[in-house]
Amino acid sequence: MGLAGGGLDGAVARCGGRCRADGAAGGQNPWVHISAKVDYGMRALLALAERGEPATAEALAEEQKLPARFLGAILIDLRRAGIVSSQRGADGGYRLARPAGAITAADVMRALDGPLAEVRGLRPEAAHYEGAALHLQDVWVAVRASMRSVLELVTLEDVVAGRLPRAVAKLTEDPDAWEPR
Repeated sequence: MGLAGGGLDGAVARCGGRCRADGAAGGQNPWVHISAKVDYGMRALLALAERGEPATAEALAEEQKLPARFLGAILIDLRRAGIVSSQRGADGGYRLARPAGAITAADVMRALDGPLAEVRGLRPEAAHYEGAALHLQDVWVAVRASMRSVLELVTLEDVVAGRLPRAVAKLTEDPDAWEPR
């Protein structure tokens, strides 16, 4: 989740339909949740992409005004996922393990939060329904496909440059996209 209002891996709200789009409990519109972990991870990675040189967790945290200890844990997860590499020493710090154009928002979300969409802890294709809900699985699979159509296209390089892929940028041009509901 990481993309405001859109989700990345593990970003489908686990509120069981009790959350409103504005995040308050009780509504009937479940919302896509982008965790602080994904948001902070994306912000640190974007800072690394822009810098083009190694940076410590502390420097990235200060630059992006993030909690340093939490960011340090996030960077460890990103290292384990092969998105960043680390080097100790005076010239040490974190750097992108791949070019910024080869790291997607979906990669980051999956590394930090798991699958892009889950239904009761299952991937959408594993959810099974009967009776009137028989075709609900199709809806959940379509939600995941929709998320993929944005998150798998957008790279760190795109965001740093302010040039989203046309199909994604077009989504933000609709004034209704900016309206909470």
